[in-house]
Amino acid sequence: MKRTSIRKHHSVIAGAGVVALATAAITLQSATAVPAADPAPLTAGAAGKLATTISSDLGADAAGSYYDAKDRKLVVNVMNAAAAKKVRAAGAEAKVVKHSLQSLDEARETLKSKATIPGTAWAMDPKLNKVVVTADRTVRSTALARLNKAVSSLGDRATVQRTTGTIQPLIAGGDAIWGDSARCSLGFNVTRAGRPYILTAGHCTSRVQSWSATRGGPEIASTTGSSFPGDDYGIAAYTATVSHPSAVNLYNGRTQPITRAADPIVGQRVLRSGSTSRVHSGSVLAVNVTVNYAQGTVEDLIHTSVCAEPGDSGGSLFAGSTALGLTSGGSGDCTLGGTTYYQPVAEALRATGSRIG
Repeated sequence: MKRTSIRKHHSVIAGAGVVALATAAITLQSATAVPAADPAPLTAGAAGKLATTISSDLGADAAGSYYDAKDRKLVVNVMNAAAAKKVRAAGAEAKVVKHSLQSLDEARETLKSKATIPGTAWAMDPKLNKVVVTADRTVRSTALARLNKAVSSLGDRATVQRTTGTIQPLIAGGDAIWGDSARCSLGFNVTRAGRPYILTAGHCTSRVQSWSATRGGPEIASTTGSSFPGDDYGIAAYTATVSHPSAVNLYNGRTQPITRAADPIVGQRVLRSGSTSRVHSGSVLAVNVTVNYAQGTVEDLIHTSVCAEPGDSGGSLFAGSTALGLTSGGSGDCTLGGTTYYQPVAEALRATGSRIG
C-alpha cells in the first residue's frame, strides 16, 4: 500500500531544484469508436470534473478517459454500448474498448510483483487501452529478459517501449533553493496552521535540512518532513523573513499567480518552471504512474511530455493558476528531448496538512 504519511528519510540522491520564491504510436485494434453528435467544447478542468462524475456513475463499465485538447472534448472508454449511450448523454465521446480497468490494474500488480526493476516505469494508457511499460538504457541482459517475460505473460494488455535516456530523480522548479549537498527548485509556497512553508520534492528534502536562496547564503527555510520513496514530496518551514507569494517564476520578468490545486487529466496541456531549464510546455501522458528509481519505487505519479534537466527537481507543474505537480524525475534533456514524472500536488497538500497560498 502506498505511504502517505510524512517521514524523515536519509538516503542520498543526486542534486535537486526549487519553484520561484515568488514561487508507440500503437493502433488499438480492439477499440471501437461509437458514432455520436459532437459534444460541447470543454476546458481541461471541466473535462476532469466530468470524467470523475461519469466514472462514478458507470462503475465497472468505465475503462478510463482522456482529454482531446485539439477538439476540446472528453473521451471515455467503456465496456459496452449501454455505457456508451450514458457517456454521450452526459456530454462526452464514448469508445468501446476490450480491457476493463480491473483487468489493467491486475496487469500492473503482476508487473509490480514480477518486474520491479530500476530504470522502468509503467502506466495505464487510456488512448491505447493497455499498460505501457517504459525501460531505460540501464535495463539490459537478465533484467530486460525478466521484464519482457513479465510483459509477455500479460498478452495484449501490456507493451514495452525503450527510452535512450536514464530514468532518475531530477532537480527542478522555479527559482533555485540551495542546500549544503544539493540544489533544487521550490515547487509551491503553501501555508500550514497559518505559517508559510515550501513544498518541493521529497528526494530533495530527504537530503537537505537547511535551505538558502543563494549558494552558501543564510538559511531561509528548514525541512520539517519528507516522503521518498513511495511518494516524492517534502515540506520546509520558512525561518527567515522573505517574500513568499503564491506564484511561479515564468523567467520573462513575470510570474504566474497560483490560487488552487487540482489533479490533471490525460491530454491536458501543462507548463513546468525550473531553475536549470526554466519554462517548458507539454501535455499529460498518463496518471497513476509507477516509477522504479534506483533509490526505490514511487507510485501514483504524473507522466508528461515536458522536458527537464538536473537542478529542476521539486519544481512546479501547473496549468494557468492551478498547481498540478512537483517535479520528481525523468529521462532525456531539453536539447534532444525528454519526458518527466511529477508528484501530484493535491496528494502532497493533503498529506502535509497544507494549502496553496
